[in-house]
Amino acid sequence: MVNRVTLIGNLGRDPEVRRFENGAVVAKFSVATNENYRDKSGEWQTQTEWHDVVAWRNLGERAEATLKKGMMVYVEGKLTHRSWQDQDGNNRRTTEVVANYFRQIGKRENNQPGYFPSPTDEAMHSESNHSPNTMSPSHVTPATPPVAQIVPEPNSNGPAENAVDDDLPF
Repeated sequence: MVNRVTLIGNLGRDPEVRRFENGAVVAKFSVATNENYRDKSGEWQTQTEWHDVVAWRNLGERAEATLKKGMMVYVEGKLTHRSWQDQDGNNRRTTEVVANYFRQIGKRENNQPGYFPSPTDEAMHSESNHSPNTMSPSHVTPATPPVAQIVPEPNSNGPAENAVDDDLPF
């Protein structure tokens, strides 16, 4: 069985951090993800989903130190559900992503999708004084895979040996 969540989105607020008497630290923050689609009239629509994320212990401390509202982040974790009673005695329930890993990813520029640094970029930035936040798009790999090229099948009207080479570049 698998309970795994992967989110790529923007932070809706700075992390809220609580420290407990036993030394445990918990950070809570929200991540917004967008889905774009065309409606019945052909107009583009954007649907935003908000996800509550919880990071415990060292990950919570790291969230407090590095995450700020508006940043684009990659989060991995598991989906959990909690139930409790509020101050008025009403039963409440929430769904959260308990993070086991997160990482700030490249900033969006001109509504471009976010970027993941490539392994070579990781090595380059670990050896220099540059921050990963300042990587330019020329130094990163896009988060979405390249579009596959469609190659037409040979014309079945005649043998390929009789095809004329017209020196077209495509």
